Amino acid sequence: MHAETDTEEDRATGIVPPIVPQAPWRIAEVEARPGFRLWIRFNDGAEGEVNMAELVHSSEAGVFAALRDETLFRQVRLEWGAVTWPDELDLAPDAMYDEIKQHGEWVLS
Repeated sequence: MHAETDTEEDRATGIVPPIVPQAPWRIAEVEARPGFRLWIRFNDGAEGEVNMAELVHSSEAGVFAALRDETLFRQVRLEWGAVTWPDELDLAPDAMYDEIKQHGEWVLS
């Protein structure tokens, strides 16, 4: 006798509603722009730019050197209210929030 399972019932996504980060410094929207810039809008409505050009072209870029590939840079997305790219690259949204609230831009070097 074969046991049948209903895989739809076993999915965790059907049991637990998705988590939506609500902290004001969490990011609600991100858009890649030319020149290794990102436009950011936070949960509280604050918005501004992140300029990554100097960082990605720096000899100190470390893991962010991979973002010199503009195709990869444009693959930016949000995960849990943070800016991320493939290969586990991400930026801290709280530091970004502080700089953008004060200056309208966060320049990474």
